[in-house]
Amino acid sequence: MGKFLNMIDAAPAADKWPLVRELMMRERQPFFAELQSERPVLQLPDDMVFITRFVDCTLVLSRWNDFGVDLYKPKQGDYFMAQDDTADHWREKSIMKSILDFEDLPAMRKFVGERAAALLREGQGAIDAPQALTRAVPVSLVQEFFGFQGGNAKKLTEWSYWNQQDAFHNQPFDRDVTPDPDHIVAERKRANIHLAFYIGRVLLKRVLQVKFGGDRQDSVSRLVRLSFSKGVKFPLKKVLFNAGGLLIGAVETTSHVVNNALAELLSRPDVLERAKAAARSGDAKAFDGFVFEALRFNPAFPYFFRTCHTPTILAGDTPHAVEVKPGTTVMACTHAAMFDAAGTANPLEFDSRRGLYQTFTLGYGHHECLGRAIASVMVPEIVRQVLLLPDIRQEGPIVYQGGVPEHYALRWAA
Repeated sequence: MGKFLNMIDAAPAADKWPLVRELMMRERQPFFAELQSERPVLQLPDDMVFITRFVDCTLVLSRWNDFGVDLYKPKQGDYFMAQDDTADHWREKSIMKSILDFEDLPAMRKFVGERAAALLREGQGAIDAPQALTRAVPVSLVQEFFGFQGGNAKKLTEWSYWNQQDAFHNQPFDRDVTPDPDHIVAERKRANIHLAFYIGRVLLKRVLQVKFGGDRQDSVSRLVRLSFSKGVKFPLKKVLFNAGGLLIGAVETTSHVVNNALAELLSRPDVLERAKAAARSGDAKAFDGFVFEALRFNPAFPYFFRTCHTPTILAGDTPHAVEVKPGTTVMACTHAAMFDAAGTANPLEFDSRRGLYQTFTLGYGHHECLGRAIASVMVPEIVRQVLLLPDIRQEGPIVYQGGVPEHYALRWAA
């Protein structure tokens, strides 16, 4: 048996999950490789199971009736992303995809590039990326394209932050590392009260503009026109709820992946030079692959969590097969899955030709990131603007607080 499994088996029950968490952060690739080889379904106390094989992760994430997002419900209430196979999920996801027009992507990328470049110029050779760049750019995009013009950028960022903290970093299994989970819940509730009042004011303006023949094409205006059409069950209350989701999903996750991608590229001198050349070439497809591959090595989330509803055999047809029971929290370790040779050719090789869809960076299956198309241009464009800077370098590692990048010092020749 490998050294990591020996450590886990020897640890007291209460220490097993904290130890697994530490190994995922500190020695992720060798730890995951050992699990894939020797115990691809790792069972822990308190009905927790970790899966690491590509085939098992895709099974769990694609069978939403058997593995649901129950743990999102206390955090997100009636929002469709906290539901699985429901009428609201079916209808509202379709609506939200339709109003995030693909035709807007070139304009969005241009806007993101110009905004990032302007913020970097203001830095004059130094910037704390999360504080002054990687949150600021997506907030600007939300203001410009989603219909939040005039909103206070600091407050919009704060409202997104607390919702993300509570949904993804304040689950019951996080309590050993979350110093004050009740404080996070309180901050999320407070943020949502302020967000609801703000969006209510935005909606009032958009309603008046739509009624008097306005032709605004931002996301909120499109939702208002759709609601007024009565062509689908989508009252203004749903407009308010889903408009808030646009903000919440856009800022903090973008900041996280941009910082992680930069840290990975800046720590690989040989890859960095090729990425810089691709950034200068103006060939977006050639450059973007470097960012998506960097996120395969350094994703924002090493796992996605689901709740088992149906008894299911995982690692089936192998000596490691385990039946997972209803009520079990299943941690689909997608970072491990991206290094499983059964799903990724030459997984240890950094290959910028793989592309976004050979990764789990933006989720998988029924709950894939709603803003996938926007993220696929916004994230690499922010990274590209940084790599265009002369003599760009990191002054130290990312400082994570609450599971997200809070400080990351970058320097360049001004």
